[in-house]
Amino acid sequence: MKYFVVAGIGTEIGKTFISSILVEALEADYWKPIQAGNLDCTDTDFIKHHISNKKTVCHPEAYRLSAPMSPHAAAEAEGILIELEKLEVPQTKKSLIIELAGGLMVPLNNNQLNIDLLQQWRLPLILVSENYLGSINHTLLSVEVLKSKGIHCIGIIFNGNPNPASEEFIMNYTGMPCLANIGKQTMINKDTVSRLTQELKAGLKSILT
Repeated sequence: MKYFVVAGIGTEIGKTFISSILVEALEADYWKPIQAGNLDCTDTDFIKHHISNKKTVCHPEAYRLSAPMSPHAAAEAEGILIELEKLEVPQTKKSLIIELAGGLMVPLNNNQLNIDLLQQWRLPLILVSENYLGSINHTLLSVEVLKSKGIHCIGIIFNGNPNPASEEFIMNYTGMPCLANIGKQTMINKDTVSRLTQELKAGLKSILT
């Protein structure tokens, strides 16, 4: 079984939604190491409420922080220091989807970033992109920093309204494969995740397993 990290080119681009589809398609376990904000309705809760399979185990967060801020700032507000050494990947006999808090260069403490955590884990990564003004720049920068740090990115998933011209440029420039293209959804619920999983399951399983 394989472990995959899901990272985004920025915030609020649907990493958790994409993670729910990946979890459902692979019947994988899920782990969000750091939750910052929304403790009454966490990303782990979203996964639990949007998948249908009974095999997935959602592993508890290592850090649960109240403020919806960058992890380093949210932790500092509570007098907590996020220590990378304590972020040990849960062991499971199933596949595992790990969702990062924010983008690749988000700070976890005063001198370490998400990218440092990725270097510690050395796990393959799935990059989530969304088409908006500036997203080409953000996507290319994300791919470049992954390459510079020796992190293996297996491909990109585009979420939201399609933009074939932008997507084609990104694929050609980076040489990365497009793992899936998930259009804008009018409603996101368990049925949405189930439908998209069935549409994408064969392709995702052939790539990720």
